[in-house]
Amino acid sequence: MKTILYIVAIITACGAAIFSFNHSRKFDALQKSRVEAIATNKKVTADSSVADKNIKEEKDQLAAAQEKQELLTQSVSSIKSTGTALSADLAKLKSEEATQNEEFAQLDKALAEVNTTLASLGGDVTLDTQPEKLQQIEDDKTAKQKKLEELEALVGGADKSLATNRAEMERLSKRMAERNARIRGNSIEAVVTAVNQGWGFLLIGAGSNSGFTPQTSLLVERDGRKIGRVRPSSIEPNQTIAEIDLKSLSSGVSLQPGDRVILAKPEAN
Repeated sequence: MKTILYIVAIITACGAAIFSFNHSRKFDALQKSRVEAIATNKKVTADSSVADKNIKEEKDQLAAAQEKQELLTQSVSSIKSTGTALSADLAKLKSEEATQNEEFAQLDKALAEVNTTLASLGGDVTLDTQPEKLQQIEDDKTAKQKKLEELEALVGGADKSLATNRAEMERLSKRMAERNARIRGNSIEAVVTAVNQGWGFLLIGAGSNSGFTPQTSLLVERDGRKIGRVRPSSIEPNQTIAEIDLKSLSSGVSLQPGDRVILAKPEAN
């Protein structure tokens, strides 16, 4: 019985030892696997960090490339815009060049005309001597202008004198006309055409056209003898109504058609 227990104990101990050995081997394997896993994890972590770093660097490079691409795109656009502007400026310069060439051609033509004109002024006139010639012309112009002003002053004086003489002639002409009118008035002679003894007036066959005025004093003659006086009261161009001055009539005398009328007081000449 003891022997059996002893054998069982031995078997149990052997089993325990075998189990412990097996367990130790498994533990070592697990520990090694764990260590390897940790190492692998560290390596993976390190590789991941490197990968992240590489990814970040690639992202930075990509961003830089994109930024550079945008800058290049902007530069290209700017260059294209500048090229367009330069093309426009070039076209403008070509146009201005054509205009300038045309202006130069016109200047050459004008210069040729000036040379022709200068040649017509005399063989000694050139573009070099033109200022001197122009000064001579200017001096001559000034002298002629001064002479013209003197002549204008003389003409002005003559015009003034002429106006004065004309005014004097007009005054003298008017005076002569008035004198002639007075002379003609002194020779006024008209005929009595009708007489109204009752109303004391008569009608004379002459009026304002003959020089009669309301102030004219008239005498009535018959056969060269003065027989009375009359005073104009109504004067028309070709006839005059005059009042008879009854006090001036001689005794027994009456005025009749056919009697002649003259001025009572001839005016002095």
